[in-house]
Amino acid sequence: MWLINKKCFSFGYALWRRNASSSATPPKTGILLLNMGGPETVEGVHDFLLRLFSDPDLIPLPGRGRLAPFIAGRRTPKIQKQYKEIGGGSPIKKWTELQGREMVKILDKLSPNTAPHKHYIGFRYAPTLTEDAIDQMRFDGIKQAVAFSQYPQYSCSTTGSSLNAIFRHYKRNNIDLEGMKWSVIDRWPTHSGLVEAFTERTQAGLEKFPEDVRKDVVILFSAHSLPMSVVNRGDPYPAEVAATVNRVMENLGYSNAYRLVWQSKVGPLPWLGAQTDDSIKGLAAKGFKNLLLVPIAFTSDHIETLYELDTEYIGELAHEAGIENIHRAESLNDSPVFIKAMADVVKNHLESGNVSTKQLELRCPMCTNEACNHMRKFFIDGKI
Repeated sequence: MWLINKKCFSFGYALWRRNASSSATPPKTGILLLNMGGPETVEGVHDFLLRLFSDPDLIPLPGRGRLAPFIAGRRTPKIQKQYKEIGGGSPIKKWTELQGREMVKILDKLSPNTAPHKHYIGFRYAPTLTEDAIDQMRFDGIKQAVAFSQYPQYSCSTTGSSLNAIFRHYKRNNIDLEGMKWSVIDRWPTHSGLVEAFTERTQAGLEKFPEDVRKDVVILFSAHSLPMSVVNRGDPYPAEVAATVNRVMENLGYSNAYRLVWQSKVGPLPWLGAQTDDSIKGLAAKGFKNLLLVPIAFTSDHIETLYELDTEYIGELAHEAGIENIHRAESLNDSPVFIKAMADVVKNHLESGNVSTKQLELRCPMCTNEACNHMRKFFIDGKI
């Protein structure tokens, strides 16, 4: 008798769960948070690198199919070692999940006409992949889809590649364009909330220094570098990162000397500089012994902040160069100011009725990637 009652209870509970799920209001607006992502485990490093080096927008070479596995295989042991040193994996999905979850709570209140909202994670090189997120959005019956770049400053190598991935997924699988209406938040480098969040983190970073040297601290705003071949095509990224830096320093009243520097150079070809590590050594040699590093193009911690900045530069290089005090401003991560800014960006975008910014309509003057042209037609004209 007890077994029968137990079975009845289980069946009844399952039926209740199903009915509760079916009666819940389905999401109306889906916000796809675009970023490169990162491997959550050491075992995921190889696949992450393979996807990265297989990206036709990053390596536009005929032999990419053979080259990518070779590069990924060679680099995997080194990158696995770095991930082990920061805890065994990237925290970027954890932070993106938190940011998205809190953002839609605010959005539902700010924009009831487009509610309920639901966030999705669309990573370029690690699960949840952009393509899988799109399929989930279609399954959920999303009618209004917003591709929201988590790179505040636009580059063809980051936001552009993520948007191209959306277009390619539709074209490759012959997906009906009538299913979801897409729009794009392709850049937001000077949004007041974003600037306020960076300002807050930078000010808190300055307060880590002894009061008697605080005014002498040089602020190094560090952003991921680009190959000069990309810059010379007319990529807007350097100018947009500089715009964010300028707004932050305006908020700080230009309290300290500062420079915009660039990190994560790979390979022997020329990249945008000055490089962050070279700048630390150069300033130390000139007698500047107090430095604050501010990751200005990242919205969450990942390998470039936790290993490159914290371990390589602050933990090793600065000591060797003779720096007396060096700190890093905390990444935006769970900043309430930043999450509120995200919601405000989406709200303003939805209210505007615009498909994208005017800037997205313009390809780089020297662009030769036809996928960039097709992507713009996809979002702006609704054509594959």
